[in-house]
Amino acid sequence: MKKLIFKGAQGHDLSARLDTQPNISGTAPRAYALFAHCFTCSKDIIAASQIAKALVDHNIAVLRFDFTGLGASDGEFKNTNFSSNVQDLVAAADFMRREYEAPKILIGHSLGGAAVLAAACDIKEAKAVATINAPSDAAHVAHHFQNSRADILKNGKAEILLAGRPFTIQKQFIDDIEAQTMDAHISQLNRALLVCHAPLDKTVGIENASHIFKTAQHPKSFLSLDDADHLLSNKRHARYAADVIAAWASRYITPQDEADEPSATAIDTPTETTIVRSIGDTLRHNVNIGGRHHLVADEPASMGGDEKGPAPYEFLCTALAACKAMTMRIYAKHKGFALKDVEVWVTHDKIDFEGQKRDRFQCEINIEGDDLSAEQRDKIIEIAKKCPVHRTLQSESIIETKPH
Repeated sequence: MKKLIFKGAQGHDLSARLDTQPNISGTAPRAYALFAHCFTCSKDIIAASQIAKALVDHNIAVLRFDFTGLGASDGEFKNTNFSSNVQDLVAAADFMRREYEAPKILIGHSLGGAAVLAAACDIKEAKAVATINAPSDAAHVAHHFQNSRADILKNGKAEILLAGRPFTIQKQFIDDIEAQTMDAHISQLNRALLVCHAPLDKTVGIENASHIFKTAQHPKSFLSLDDADHLLSNKRHARYAADVIAAWASRYITPQDEADEPSATAIDTPTETTIVRSIGDTLRHNVNIGGRHHLVADEPASMGGDEKGPAPYEFLCTALAACKAMTMRIYAKHKGFALKDVEVWVTHDKIDFEGQKRDRFQCEINIEGDDLSAEQRDKIIEIAKKCPVHRTLQSESIIETKPH
């Protein structure tokens, strides 16, 4: 996670975080997403942080930032409005385009959801937009200060309390939200849309989600967040939303080269049971893979073994190397490239990374082919980074252990 600063629409320094996977192996994110937080919230609320963390597990980098006058960003909240939030989102996308990659996914929570719907037309690279508990009308937030509305209109401003914090609302804020034409933004979105909403949301009713969904053109999808609250204060609900967003967005953000990849199932082994049994009072173990392959696993003498077979991490390195080699071979055949020989070297160690011990797999690849162009070589090497075992090692796997 990187802490960043960029200039907002009003020229103020805005505080941001870029959540991405540790770049140990050199694998680039599948896509970048831009996240907009809820009204008077910040980039660090539970929903924002958990959604970013879950998307990173799917190798989607996420930029989240504090709107002008909120969180750690400069500027005064009283001088902002819905339009300035939309402009801040466009400025954030411009920053990402210059420094990293323009966002292909826009995600907005509550009023941030309305903001990404409005900003999408100015972020040309965006392919998919997801809203979470978003109002269908920006003026919906006026209920927060309905009791002070008369004072605001009479005196030009008033101070209100939101979640125990004082905020100054000026008349220009009310004028701005009432001037918004959200239906036009929604109907002319021209992006894939996922509407996520909690049926029990007491802050923004489910009828808002229904209106957004009915107004939008296809492709559009709906996700019910069951018993979640408006802020997704339960981490489980936030991560569930992010997992669905990642799966849904995948069909819209997949690069053409990746779409041309051979299916992962073409190189995955069938689901088989691997049985490991000890051999006497030693570290040697018989390995039975689906009744078709019989191997021996052991440890080196330095670890008390007899070195009669590969150690567990050597098996792991073998799996990674073999998977990369097979993936490259299948890809080259699929594309008609004149690939002859493939060699993959893999070593494993543990390193200190941002204060934590992390596993590191270093891979070196040599490919041979007299008629391979430089571009073809680059593509074959790049596809090796996307092999199933590589992805498995980078993902958060589920391992269940129980008595037999």
